[in-house]
Amino acid sequence: MRLICASNNAGILADNLARSPLLAEVPLSVIENAPSAATAYAQGMAQTDEEILVFLHHDVYLPPGWDALLRARIAEVAARDPDWALIGAYGVDDHARGWGPVWSSSLGQIVGHVALSPEPVQSFDELLIVMRRSAGITWDEGLPGWHLYGTDIVTQARAKGLRAYACALPLIHNDGYKDNLDQGFGAAYAYLQKKWTGRLPLRSPIIKISRMGHQLWRARLHNRQARDVRQSMAVDTALDPVAIARACGWASVAP
Repeated sequence: MRLICASNNAGILADNLARSPLLAEVPLSVIENAPSAATAYAQGMAQTDEEILVFLHHDVYLPPGWDALLRARIAEVAARDPDWALIGAYGVDDHARGWGPVWSSSLGQIVGHVALSPEPVQSFDELLIVMRRSAGITWDEGLPGWHLYGTDIVTQARAKGLRAYACALPLIHNDGYKDNLDQGFGAAYAYLQKKWTGRLPLRSPIIKISRMGHQLWRARLHNRQARDVRQSMAVDTALDPVAIARACGWASVAP
């Protein structure tokens, strides 16, 4: 197993992911100054040969026991589907239900239904994605920026007849408040519209991707109108993720 992280902020990395206890046992590759998430992750894959790869954000904290929990979840998925491709900590299924649970600082709460068993999903939040290398999929380096690659990689797997699953892998995502869906998000949205024309609509954790694409401008309008509410929900990212994990009941998540 290896962790692969794209980071452009050493302080955020040090305050969050680097404090995860499993780093004493599991190696971490940090890819810096990449032009996109997909490029960073493809580079990380090329530099390693481990079978199980965990791609995750630098603002994620993994509580004690998380590595043992992941191994248990992988065994659960493999018993059901030996040819599984991907596992995630937060995903959206074909009925638009979100499966977790994970703590999000940008929302100030635990989000996602608790996956009591592996749940097939059509997309992942990009905070953490586990890949089985021998499934034979990889990151599309043509996908620009830092958005929607969790939707693209699952769609790649499904196009090959492989499956992706959300499993209960509690963690802290110490992400900051996001004001709106920026131009980078729009570019990724347009790329997936063109790439997956024959498989639309797709649903990411935050938006539907359709041929017409009207969901994007509607989401931007909603975000502007709900700005005050969304700002009031977010909590300070300077809060200690270890303390947040304890408050969530995740002082240890070992199975």
